[in-house]
Amino acid sequence: MPLAQAIHRFSAAEPSLRPGMVASRVVTSSVPRPPRILILGTGAMACALGSRLARYGRAAVTLAGTWTAALEAIASRGIVVDDPTGVWSARVRVAPLEGPLGPADVVLVLVKSPRTPDVVHTAARSLLPGSLVVTLQTGLGNRELLAEACGPEQVAVGVASLTATLLGPGEVRVVPGRVILGGPAPGVARFSDLMAASHLDAEVSPGIERVLWARLAVTCALNPLSALTGRTHGKLLETPEPCETLLKAAREVGALAQVKGIDLGGDPAILAVEAAESTPASRSGMSHDLERGARTEVDAQNGAVVLEGRRFGVPTPVNEYLWERVREKERSSAG
Repeated sequence: MPLAQAIHRFSAAEPSLRPGMVASRVVTSSVPRPPRILILGTGAMACALGSRLARYGRAAVTLAGTWTAALEAIASRGIVVDDPTGVWSARVRVAPLEGPLGPADVVLVLVKSPRTPDVVHTAARSLLPGSLVVTLQTGLGNRELLAEACGPEQVAVGVASLTATLLGPGEVRVVPGRVILGGPAPGVARFSDLMAASHLDAEVSPGIERVLWARLAVTCALNPLSALTGRTHGKLLETPEPCETLLKAAREVGALAQVKGIDLGGDPAILAVEAAESTPASRSGMSHDLERGARTEVDAQNGAVVLEGRRFGVPTPVNEYLWERVREKERSSAG
């Protein structure tokens, strides 16, 4: 969709002339208002998407977070992006997460899952009638928390497969990928159009549940094993024991999805292997979290699979083992 048309779809309609209003005082403009995008988070994916929405989509983008170094760096020189086109920067607004953020047409939630309960009311306060909340977070439970605070009719979900690596505060390396969106909210198609106009490969999928659970199978297989062993995805495939564990973890997620009526369309273990093969030199974000002594997303990933498995009577012993081991490492790192 052309950029002007994508922006126009987000712009408010011109107000009609009300009784008593003097026609000569009415001022109209042919220039549509830029879509207002509020991104909750200042990490790699927030920088990758926010920079493109601002530079190519000409959106009014605000990144809100608690990482002071990132807020200061972005305020000073914008988001710096290293991608296949070269190195460039994009100017966006920044704001502390607890501050007044103003209304937004789209609130894009990109904080880590443990922080979702802290931001749902911030998202809700920023909404207008017809606004959209989009979560591209990994794991289970984020959508439900946002729907409870914002209303399910305004919440959409998605999966971003582009690779974003944080090089420093407000500085990111990006390898292109796809963004797949879905959900009942009426603004999903408009946001997909805006992302496409922002040089992002975006689409709306009617089978978003299948996409979400396929990603969950991959993350539950790769993330904790990379974190526990310190190995790259490629090295996990080269070592028999981690590779076997990886396959079993993915298949447990697939079995749970099947019981819930979600057909992944193939062996989830193959999806996990393909994901590892496509990023052989990468380690999971969970691995970096443990190194920094930060809380991981294992509760929303392997932990959520275990709890959901108990609810549906599906055994998930490998995911439970990985969940417990990562939690042990979290506690020792924090200590």
